[in-house]
Amino acid sequence: MIVVTGATGNIGKPLTQALAEAGEQVTSVSRHAAVAPPGGRHVVADLADPAGLERTLAGAKALFLLLSGDLHAIGANPADIIGRAAAAGVRRVVLLSSLGVATRPFGTTRIAMRELEDVVRESGLDWAILRPGGFASNALWWADSVRSRQVVAAPFGDTGVPIVDPADIAEVAAACLVDDRYLGDVYELTGPAVITPREQTEVLADALGSPVRFHELTRAEAKAGMAQSMPAELADDTLDILSSPTPAELRVSPDVSRVLGRAPRSFADWAARNVEAFR
Repeated sequence: MIVVTGATGNIGKPLTQALAEAGEQVTSVSRHAAVAPPGGRHVVADLADPAGLERTLAGAKALFLLLSGDLHAIGANPADIIGRAAAAGVRRVVLLSSLGVATRPFGTTRIAMRELEDVVRESGLDWAILRPGGFASNALWWADSVRSRQVVAAPFGDTGVPIVDPADIAEVAAACLVDDRYLGDVYELTGPAVITPREQTEVLADALGSPVRFHELTRAEAKAGMAQSMPAELADDTLDILSSPTPAELRVSPDVSRVLGRAPRSFADWAARNVEAFR
């Protein structure tokens, strides 16, 4: 049995589906009630309560660990989850980390994530670590304004990074959870090309078949919006990357292709699958 945390999100949902289609028994975990994956079960649990999670892990062979926002906060102890997983008999953990751990290693949240990576490496479990860059699905932040006003509002309109489709992250995670060839390695996951917010706006307009205007936000305006759904420090980290990406953050990684044997999906692919969110 494989336990997937964050199972109702942009990565967890396709991951549970991919594992179920591959014939794996899956326990999907989230904070709220959800439909169980085919042939599996869904458990409502909070990762901030590792004692409750321990019951969920009983009998599991592998764990996909995606941290919720409060587990990035100062004082949180996500390393306890790894210890409890090992005690429950879990033999493999795949951790969703961040590219920023490598490219900007000195912020508080990135230091904490790097420490968690080290815990995973030293746990005695089989492991793999995924370090994605920016997500294509972050474009869903624009869905309300596109639906209501045909506008994308974002900062740094002409500065881009190679954003990755969460479906690719999910497929790489599935491979690491079931295939021994991908253990003991760190995978940097990006899309196939650098794309700017202004270019993303054009792609969304093409997918919709109707005009969409781009409006550039100031950094302060963008941070105020982002801080509603993530810690302020994480919002600042994200904005630092979006405003001035380093060469490492502009690099298109070969790792999606290395694991999946195909090129990463483009933002146009993501937009075509998710266009109804913008109508």
